[in-house]
Amino acid sequence: MSALEAAEEILAKLTRAEKAQLLRWTANDLSDAFPGIESRPGVCGGEPCIVRTRVPVWVLEQARRLGVSEADLLRSYPTLRAEDVANAWAYVRSHRDEIIRQIEENEAD
Repeated sequence: MSALEAAEEILAKLTRAEKAQLLRWTANDLSDAFPGIESRPGVCGGEPCIVRTRVPVWVLEQARRLGVSEADLLRSYPTLRAEDVANAWAYVRSHRDEIIRQIEENEAD
């Protein structure tokens, strides 16, 4: 049984008040979600990446800091779309400290 199927089973047993609480928890959990960016254990060390790719957001930000243009990024990573790059910049704006730490950690390697 998948986790989603198990959740559906549990959901059927909840009261309306419990479902409302679950919805609030879910909304809070998703409040910092960014479309097109995902972090998955086992993929790039769990660092936030562009969906459909293994391109970490910090790599794009470091390239931008080094003067690489968006056009050059799109040429260098043919799986990226302009929308992906825009999503990455939005993520960087909201998670600046995390991205700076990832850049520093990867430069130290």
